[in-house]
This record gives sequence, structure tokens and C-alpha cells, in this order.
Amino acid sequence: MKKKLSNKIQDPLLDIKTGFFEKVFEVARQVPYGRVTSYGAIAKFLGSSQSARMVGWAMNQTHGCKSFVPAHRVVNRLGLLTGKHHFATENEMEELLKNEGVEVVNDKIIDFNKLFWDPCKELI
Repeated sequence: MKKKLSNKIQDPLLDIKTGFFEKVFEVARQVPYGRVTSYGAIAKFLGSSQSARMVGWAMNQTHGCKSFVPAHRVVNRLGLLTGKHHFATENEMEELLKNEGVEVVNDKIIDFNKLFWDPCKELI
């Protein structure tokens, strides 16, 4: 039986972006409860170290995922909650982290280096 092809024109850039986003989601799902990682660390793990911003864009799209992506565990390289404005409420990202025992003060994770989860070391 032949597979019916869609009439839609395929956008190769959209396919690349979607594939990258799915890889980002899979890495983010591996971040343990009570730990955090950074956009740049995920980008580096995926072999695209200059794509931290693209990882951020992926995190902004997690609301449309069928299975949960803990986007609240992904922050900037300094431990700042730079993506917090993409959550349902202004404090949701911080509240989710605090529920996991992560201390946050002034939108910055306390003991960031201690809580940092590096996929390049953990997902070998």
C-alpha cells in the first residue's frame, strides 16, 4: 500500500527547527527534579553551541507538547530566570522551582553552580 503524500509544500527550515526543538525537549526532560541547566548547555550537548537562543525559543514552545517538558528547569548561563515571562503567570517558573527545593531570590537561582546539571557530563 502506498503512503498518500500531502499537498502541502514542505518547508525544509521548518523541518530542521522542529527536529531541533524535539531534541531540546528530550534533553530538558532528562533534567532531574531539583536541578537546573542552561540554554547554552543544552545547545552544546546537541552539537550546536552557538544555538542557546534557539533552545530558548524551543522552551517557549513547550506548552504545545503532548508530554511534559520541565522548561522551568532551563535558565540562562548565570542562573537567571530569563524565560519567566513565557509562563502562564509572572511567578510560575519561580514557584515550580521552589516546589522542587530550588531557592530563587530576585529571579536568580541561589547555589546555581551546585544545582547545575550538565548534559555533556550526565548524558554520555
